[in-house]
Amino acid sequence: MASSHENSPDRRTQKRLATRQRISDAATGLFMERGFDAVTVDQIAHASGVSRMTVFNHFARKEDMLFDLDELGRQDVLAALECRDLGIAPIEALRLFAHRAVAERRPYVLFCEAGTDRFVQTVQASEALMARARAIRDEFSDLVAAALAKATGRKRPDPDASLAASLLVAAWAVAFVEAHRTFNTGQDAARAYTTFLALIDQGSNGAKAAVPGTRYV
Repeated sequence: MASSHENSPDRRTQKRLATRQRISDAATGLFMERGFDAVTVDQIAHASGVSRMTVFNHFARKEDMLFDLDELGRQDVLAALECRDLGIAPIEALRLFAHRAVAERRPYVLFCEAGTDRFVQTVQASEALMARARAIRDEFSDLVAAALAKATGRKRPDPDASLAASLLVAAWAVAFVEAHRTFNTGQDAARAYTTFLALIDQGSNGAKAAVPGTRYV
């Protein structure tokens, strides 16, 4: 008989997260080896030692098995706004969050890990993955717009929040691409992170300039 400790909520959560990570790792390895379109869900299930149903219990789309860090990034962004010092404007809070994420080496800003270049190549080689990446960016932009409005007590839809969010997310997307390119060109991690944060700062300044006189700046 399983102990009460083994059936505790924390234990179940850890087990669920471990299974999700195992599926994602297996899928990512197969995608990088064979190409996204050549890999089936059944192959992913077999490689991760779970059933096909279990795979879909954790991931609604095959594409999301590669973009498994998206949810963590969303949670961190929301927390950066919800837990910010009230003396710090929302756009500035997000800029500071990007710097903190790099300092803490959050997994979604690791440009220098082994296999990172292969990850980017895998995405660029698949129309389905590229489409999902664009959809994630649009979803993220909507999320940031809603979070900005909530942080300042403004009702949605708010054009200023949407404009600021669109500019910020576009800047982050460019910063990610350029940081990867910088590292792949010179294998210089420090320069890659400097490139990323410089573009984040530039994009944040652009977002602030686009919505002057609002509570977002």
